[in-house]
Amino acid sequence: MRARTKARKRALDILFESEARGDAPAVVLAQRRETDDAPPVSDYAALIVEGVTAHLARIDQLITEHAEGDWTVDRMPAVDRTLLRIGVFELLWVDEIDDPVAITEAVELARTLSTDDSPRYVNGVLGQISDIAERLRATL
Repeated sequence: MRARTKARKRALDILFESEARGDAPAVVLAQRRETDDAPPVSDYAALIVEGVTAHLARIDQLITEHAEGDWTVDRMPAVDRTLLRIGVFELLWVDEIDDPVAITEAVELARTLSTDDSPRYVNGVLGQISDIAERLRATL
């Protein structure tokens, strides 16, 4: 597994755990960085956690606007919701990641970690946001 793929998975774990426990992502991130019992947290994983946290309201707004049907962010499976948040963060705020890479990575994690329908759903939502990403980046 490539370093950035591992970092995305680690960020997913931290964000998912944060939500499940009701703790701030920064608290869970700090705990993971201080322990020797868990895999190390790379700088890129920390960047994702901190970026998703900093831009959460805008990210969730975009996901809601581009979600299929009546799916609100709160109704989505937690893994899908977190993968979409990571994907949107990478699409809009991480310049060195190409849009197709961000989408493919999120879809692959969905394929491995979520439901059978999740890869298609994640791909669809991120694809729609990617289509307007250049315009969105100009407003950030």
